[in-house]
Amino acid sequence: MFATLESTMIIDHAEQLASLVLQSEVVEEYRRSFYILRNDKEAQQLIREFTKIKDLYEDVQRFGKYHPDYRKITKELRDIKRELDLNETVANFKKAENEVQSLLDEISVHIGQAVSVHVKVPTGNPFFESSCGGGCGSGGSCGCKAS
Repeated sequence: MFATLESTMIIDHAEQLASLVLQSEVVEEYRRSFYILRNDKEAQQLIREFTKIKDLYEDVQRFGKYHPDYRKITKELRDIKRELDLNETVANFKKAENEVQSLLDEISVHIGQAVSVHVKVPTGNPFFESSCGGGCGSGGSCGCKAS
């Protein structure tokens, strides 16, 4: 591939955009919440327990309800998942993670629309989806629009 002035400029702009994203308040909040999560002993213990039960659950799933420990492990998984979700540190991290994802989704939609209205941009975010089921990428012919 030959480097042209246009491709070099696109790469420069992409690097500038990446730098701006990394310096954004949203990403800084993500980093703070990640640091807090990594240093929260209770949250880390819950994550280890959840991972252990999840591995057991995956083994049980091979046999489904016919596995002798199906009900027990399924209940344990739901209980630890609920405890994990209610942990304040974990909840704050998930919120920050979702905010970063929303920022990246919004940037992706704007870049895609700048290239062509027919570019498909899978965001997985209902904010960018319409009643047609969302993410269809038909260029707005079904009513999908990114605002």
